[in-house]
Amino acid sequence: MKKIFKIATTLFLFSGIFFYAKAQNGINNTIKTESVRLLIPSLKTLIDSALVNNGMLNYRKLEMNAKEHNLKGKRKEWTRNFGLQADTRYGTFDNLSANVSETTSTTLSSHTQQLNYNIGLYLKIPVFDIINRKSLKKKAKTELAQAKSLVKFQEDKLKEIVIRYYEDLVLRQNLLEIHANNIADARVNMEMVEKKFRNGLIPIYEYIRISDITSRITSEYETAKSDLLLSKKLLENITGVNIN
Repeated sequence: MKKIFKIATTLFLFSGIFFYAKAQNGINNTIKTESVRLLIPSLKTLIDSALVNNGMLNYRKLEMNAKEHNLKGKRKEWTRNFGLQADTRYGTFDNLSANVSETTSTTLSSHTQQLNYNIGLYLKIPVFDIINRKSLKKKAKTELAQAKSLVKFQEDKLKEIVIRYYEDLVLRQNLLEIHANNIADARVNMEMVEKKFRNGLIPIYEYIRISDITSRITSEYETAKSDLLLSKKLLENITGVNIN
């Protein structure tokens, strides 16, 4: 009788091990289809793309270009006081000429239609412009320096955000893999508990306890998957790169 009991016990243990291994393999295959393994580009690629596609940074760069053109304009303002002037007139003109000699004096007048034109250079020297020009140039230089500082600040801030989002995405992906393994083990354990419960080998409170643990692990897995997808969308939005 003892010999038969030992054989039965051995067969039961082997069947349990076989069932667990088979279930584990099946669940792992299921989890692999649920798990998300992303092809994340390199951090440098993501940062470069963000620097190109970010709207606020591009706005700051345009503002900086405007300040550069403004400074160039201030440096060339003096040329507006120097120039070439020309005018033409066509119409009837009164011409008066006088011929004076020792004995007589003759005055001749005539009316003629003709085209007159004048060309000449001019140079203005406004005192206010001379005094204020240096101040205006200094102001333009300061505004340009401010614009460059804002561009640098925006670039640094954008890089920091991309780095944080990148590291967060990598972390979320690793956590999801851990939760995927946990849920695989939990489901295998739950199947074995259900079988034992149907066969009357464990009490109902133990069955309920294991069921609650499995539900909690399943909820944690779904939360981890949602967090991963959210992190992925945030990184895609800030960089303009689609991550598959």
